[in-house]
Amino acid sequence: AALLWGTVLLACSCGPGPPRIDAAPLLAATYVLDDTNGLGREFDGIGAVSGGGATSRLLVNYQEPYRSQILDYLFKPNFGASLHILKVEIGGDAQSTDGTEPSHMHYENDENYFRGYEWWLMKEAKKRNPKIKLIGLPWAFPGWIGKGENWPYDYPDITAYYIVSWILGAKQYHDLDIDYVGIWNERAFSSKYIKLLRYTLDKHGLEQVRIIASDRLWEPISFVMMIDSELHGVVDVIGAHYPGTKTVPNALLTGKKLWSSEDYSTFNDDVGAGCWARILNQNYVNGNMTSTIAWNLVASYYEELPFGRCGLMTAQEPWSGHYKVESPIWITAHTTQFTQPGWSYLQVDGHLEGGGSFVALTDGLGNLTIIIETMSHNHSKCIRPPLPNFSVIPQRATFYLRGSFYMVETLQVWHSRLDFESGNSSLFQQLHPVNVCKGRFSLDLNVDEVYTLTTLRTGRKCGCPEPPPPQPFPSNYKDDFNIRNPPFSEAPNFADQTGVFEYFVNTSDPGDHVFTLRQVVVQRPITWVSDADQTISVIGNFKWVNMTVTCDIYIEKPDDGGVFIAGRVDNGGIYVRRTEGVFFWVFADGTYRVTGDLAGKKILMKGLAGVRDNAWHTLTLNIQGNSASGLLNGYPLWENVTVSSPGNGWAALGTRSFELAQFDNFHVE
Repeated sequence: AALLWGTVLLACSCGPGPPRIDAAPLLAATYVLDDTNGLGREFDGIGAVSGGGATSRLLVNYQEPYRSQILDYLFKPNFGASLHILKVEIGGDAQSTDGTEPSHMHYENDENYFRGYEWWLMKEAKKRNPKIKLIGLPWAFPGWIGKGENWPYDYPDITAYYIVSWILGAKQYHDLDIDYVGIWNERAFSSKYIKLLRYTLDKHGLEQVRIIASDRLWEPISFVMMIDSELHGVVDVIGAHYPGTKTVPNALLTGKKLWSSEDYSTFNDDVGAGCWARILNQNYVNGNMTSTIAWNLVASYYEELPFGRCGLMTAQEPWSGHYKVESPIWITAHTTQFTQPGWSYLQVDGHLEGGGSFVALTDGLGNLTIIIETMSHNHSKCIRPPLPNFSVIPQRATFYLRGSFYMVETLQVWHSRLDFESGNSSLFQQLHPVNVCKGRFSLDLNVDEVYTLTTLRTGRKCGCPEPPPPQPFPSNYKDDFNIRNPPFSEAPNFADQTGVFEYFVNTSDPGDHVFTLRQVVVQRPITWVSDADQTISVIGNFKWVNMTVTCDIYIEKPDDGGVFIAGRVDNGGIYVRRTEGVFFWVFADGTYRVTGDLAGKKILMKGLAGVRDNAWHTLTLNIQGNSASGLLNGYPLWENVTVSSPGNGWAALGTRSFELAQFDNFHVE
């Protein structure tokens, strides 16, 4: 801090101050900030995605006060990330990266606006920041929408009705106003459908809901909008994913708002923070993008699922209460705490002579915020796209404030330095203000730094008490699902990877199994990736080797119905089809199988079990070292099955196909 103090104090005189001792002269350059000839594009805000999919799954199970602390770090103004935008998945009952999210309409005649956790999350965000903008986007759709085809546009009126019902339900049941809606995440768009969606929105009094398209690449949407004036009229924002800070000529020619509507997706260490700092500025400087939205909001899913810890912060241990405020949170604050949607960018080139970039924004009422980043190439690589080489060197930047900013006398200073040598980064520290003399000030910039200079005095780096230390998932875990009014539709810690498993009240049961967990998806959804042909929900500690899994099961589908319990399950998310482990299956035809994979192709043992549908049975799977055995209703059914790989993994339960089935009294040890 003392070093930084000295650096900025240099900048407090009108001139750049004395040269550094024993140092080569710094590259010096000047930059002019002037609003005399008007402003640049309107700023639309910085946000993050919950979903796409199930990225907030474990967050909901945190106990208080930890859950509220995490939400404060994300959404509370002038506290932490202070996000302007929350984008959520419109659940489609299908795998959408790290799990499935439930639809509000599993079946054609079914509507339920209390499933999943995105409604809750949007309300918690609004509670903290009533001005936060909300976006809904589908990754997948329930199968009935395609009438058996894996395509949502054959019956565009049905798809539009389905999406609009979600927006209406948000208002009717949760008093949430959705600001923007997307088309189909990273998949094809249909011009006919987009126009019909606009018509359906307007017909239901939702004229204020804006349409983003196409959440994929800049093309072909930009070109199609240029040749189709009706489409041009109904699309409000062109949203591209992972644009590498660049746009294309057609997108600019449309005259529409340009957003990086999904970006980042990078492991949340200091390199992830460097990636985020660089693109937050350069998406505008290089690509005229006025909003950047991170995937994902908070890494609240088992870390061994795809893209582990690719959230702005980490909260993947509800059983311990442990969470971590990662450096991207404080990089976000450099922009979000000192700007608001509706501010405008200044017209500047934005490239620093020595490498790095700056943006300047104003509220039009005299306030000015300047954000500078000097991220080096190797310390700011995002997961995608590849980053061309560039160099950044220490430099002295002198800024001249003109127009309405000439009278500014002091600027508050917030600073971060990512330290890749000692790992001792300094994040979002308030430094001594800079004095502006006759519209001029200078700053010495080092490599891998972020500065915010602002007329606003509202910035705060807040901290909650340290959360509890990390703990592994409990080695002895039970759930009897006996809860009359569950706060959420899904049981804690179960992470659905194909299908949807919900709390169920079994009114016809005489008493032992009134409250159960039920798999409810009965038709293959319109998928986003390759969901398995079986349904599966995983739970526990991926490092588990030896385990005993017990569960009561109830097959509802006669003839070819079936269920399983499993251990050492090694995969999920977008890779769910290739999942291996030890799977103990029983079927409605009275047979059983033991397989080394979810697909059921690696058969280790099979035989007769005498299980039937519409009756409760208890399955027990015991895995010790290289051997597995199974019990049915407490009696040995099979034993001494050799298991070589995988050597560790989660516990799991699921069904043979998209079929109804129930589970009760789950226990893993």
